Amino acid sequence: MTSDLFNSDGYQDRQKWDLGAWPEMYDRLKELRMTVFTAEPGLQLNLMVFTIASQAAGCRHCTAHGAYGLANFGVPIAKVQALWEFADSPMFSPRERAALSFAAAAGSTPRSVTPEHHAELRSHFSDAEVRTLLSAASIAGFMNTYNDSLATVTDQASVDWASQYLAPLGWDVGKHVGQRHEQRLQGPPGT
Repeated sequence: MTSDLFNSDGYQDRQKWDLGAWPEMYDRLKELRMTVFTAEPGLQLNLMVFTIASQAAGCRHCTAHGAYGLANFGVPIAKVQALWEFADSPMFSPRERAALSFAAAAGSTPRSVTPEHHAELRSHFSDAEVRTLLSAASIAGFMNTYNDSLATVTDQASVDWASQYLAPLGWDVGKHVGQRHEQRLQGPPGT
């Protein structure tokens, strides 16, 4: 049945399983992402949460997309790079650190979110904002599982950007490299 999708070299024709091949699911997921990422506390912080949760989960594809998306949405590259050391970086406010610490715990396996994470979130965010941050981390969880399990081929624009700006921090494309015909036609923003 599915053995025709794989060869002895690894992944073959994996784009057949890409979410883009299931238009109804792709459209609903795009609506969900738009709802969550544009809600308060705002696109940039929500996308930072997505990126840190993805990095904690080890999904290089989603990490590259999240970081590249942040740069495309106006976050300075130095701040995007500083995400890897958010806990100690002066580029982040206590409010942002609370959200990012939560994201790292929510993205790790097993999940390591504690009551202290919840208390810190509540000291900086409304209930609706906490719900949004949790939703951004949860979308990352779905996307990380889907894209990392499939070894989705990351689009060249995202790979090029991440290779330039994230590789010095330890990022590499890993298993998300493939043939040009396997690449998605677009990357961030809007992916």
